[in-house]
Amino acid sequence: MNLKSKKIFYFLLLLPVLYIAQLLIIDIDVNKKRPILNIFKLMQDDSALEIVDFSVDKKTTNSNLPKPNKDRNPYYGDLHVHTKYSFDAYVFGITASPDDAYRYAKGDGILHPLGYEMKLREPLDFYSVTDHGFYMGMIQAFADTTTEISKKDFAKPFHDLNRKDNLTVESAGERSDLFSSIIGAVIAEPHPNWHPSMIKAWLTKNTQQALKSFDYDIHKSAWADIARSANEHNDPGKFTTFIGYEFTTSTDIEGGNLHRNVIFNSSEASIRPWTRIDSLNPEDLWTWQDQLREKGVDTVSIPHNSNGSNGQMFEMESFLGRAIDQGYSDKRMRNEPLVEVTQVKGTSETHPLLSPDDDWADFEIMDVRVGSRPPTYSRPSGGYVREAYLNGLTLEFTQQGNPYKFGLIGSSDTHTGAGAFDESNYWSKVGLLDGDAENRGSVPLAPENRERLEEYMAAFNQPQSTIALEQGDYANTGFTQWGASGLAVAWAEENTRDSIFKAFKRKETFATTGSRIAVRFFGGFDLSSIDLNSDNLVSDSYKKGVTMGADLMSDGDKTPEFIVWAQKDKNGASLQRVQIIKGWMDTTSGRPSEKVYDIACSDGLEVDPITHRCPDNGARVNIADCSISKNVGSSELKTLWRDPEFKSSDKSFYYVRVLENPTCRWSTWDAIKRGFKPREDLHDTIQERAWSSPIWFIPDPSDVVVVPLGGTVPIRNIN
Repeated sequence: MNLKSKKIFYFLLLLPVLYIAQLLIIDIDVNKKRPILNIFKLMQDDSALEIVDFSVDKKTTNSNLPKPNKDRNPYYGDLHVHTKYSFDAYVFGITASPDDAYRYAKGDGILHPLGYEMKLREPLDFYSVTDHGFYMGMIQAFADTTTEISKKDFAKPFHDLNRKDNLTVESAGERSDLFSSIIGAVIAEPHPNWHPSMIKAWLTKNTQQALKSFDYDIHKSAWADIARSANEHNDPGKFTTFIGYEFTTSTDIEGGNLHRNVIFNSSEASIRPWTRIDSLNPEDLWTWQDQLREKGVDTVSIPHNSNGSNGQMFEMESFLGRAIDQGYSDKRMRNEPLVEVTQVKGTSETHPLLSPDDDWADFEIMDVRVGSRPPTYSRPSGGYVREAYLNGLTLEFTQQGNPYKFGLIGSSDTHTGAGAFDESNYWSKVGLLDGDAENRGSVPLAPENRERLEEYMAAFNQPQSTIALEQGDYANTGFTQWGASGLAVAWAEENTRDSIFKAFKRKETFATTGSRIAVRFFGGFDLSSIDLNSDNLVSDSYKKGVTMGADLMSDGDKTPEFIVWAQKDKNGASLQRVQIIKGWMDTTSGRPSEKVYDIACSDGLEVDPITHRCPDNGARVNIADCSISKNVGSSELKTLWRDPEFKSSDKSFYYVRVLENPTCRWSTWDAIKRGFKPREDLHDTIQERAWSSPIWFIPDPSDVVVVPLGGTVPIRNIN
């Protein structure tokens, strides 16, 4: 018997032993009720660490591309896009493929499930389809009666779900029921302990295979198609795509949203996405990312909808309730350098309860937890990025590191394949459920549609389906809190994966609500020597300072100087003002503080030195037709600013917020297009805006001493 034959013989002898062991002591812990003995983990092989090159052969079309710009260009994109492979999107009537999504981003029109065209005013520079890794491709397979899994009883309610004659508003109730109750029940049921799939799931660390309703081949096929499509549409120098997916997790306690998008840096990716079935704990996701990085595949994960996390996205302890330490902080920042601050489901910069002195804090606030049924209030503290920045300073002073030193982007979270970034041309997010004005609650319900809506909302466990207002009964769907937001912007040398991904890593990024505002932000100690009107402004600023996302190290007692340059969207409203938001750890009180400074005003107006506010520039909106004031506002605002209250011993951060003149909100546009007045309980207008990533000022460590005593940390100045 040769060596190969012996190996096969002994393996066959071992199989019954393994099978008996599985029956007795090895259990796939789907419901996290039984521990798995560590000794048997040595036999496991993690399938999520298998690397596949998803490259495609295609002709090169770019022969005369511009040379890289050392001063960098702003590239606008969306890193949060769902298509038919997401379990919820397919239930909502979405049949758009990843190819459709990328065609849309490049400027083509694609159809909404209700039949109208979705098309951008101008193409984007980069895009990533980020379908839910969890259950990826499975609902479409349930609906397709030619698949083997569709023959299972649990799949029958989904049969032919998205046939053409069923893509109607009237089917919203059925779809809501499928989403709210049936899917959860189907997914939760594992195979019996004796089933061979349990052994396969355990040996490959792929717990998904322990589920009755899961088919790994279908799952891998969907993921491979997403990756193939990204590589097919990637066009270096013209249009950049990223392989990506959404890690859709939450807390067991009170349903706090902890969702992240995972973006890969190249054509290579894991053979499957790592999902909430593998673990609910985001720290395990970061471990997986570290392991991929060791294999040469880099990723970033990007938290989103922290506003709907019930205060659990930016807590002062770990997922398991342990104290944050330097190791935790380093690991989180290594893998999560960015946060999505705005999208359809609201804006997560700050909240009026957290920033009562900020007149612009009440902006596109969503006050409920993501996916809660019935809709349940989301606690603000721990859910907004400005407070997270302040908490990060606090943790640094207590020698726990800073896990919240992230840059900012926006994205859409569209589930139609196509982000609606334009307030005047808005189709919302979830297909048949909110694709018309009545269902999203911006115009009164027609009498014949009220019964349908009540059925629909009952399926969503919504206690009140309508709200009576002056002009009639409106749908109480919660979709009125959603917005036409947002975009991710990266400052990069060229429009390629490598260049844009490097911008993500160094956090030279900013977010917009959908408007294509451009924002430059530099910090240094000799920026006043730069001519703001010089052609060399940007290159000199890079030479003499640091840009957004970076640390500005102390230079003795010198006061830092900041250059801000904002330019309007050519298709948007004029700029009204530029602000700097400062947060700092006061070494005298040992407490974090924040302050908003207006630093540049439109129309030649001057900032009041006492209030730090610009005067009203007089910009107004005619709500009857959404026309705006002409010849008011600025096409660009540019200034040098020094912090008038700077203390060299205070660790601090600074970020820029740029505000446009007011324009009509999408709900107002919906109303006037249908011949109604806007709802009296909603904002008529909004101010589109952009937020830069911060610059962090780092004091000389000799200026501050932190001495832990009895669980408290006295902070004092060293003179």
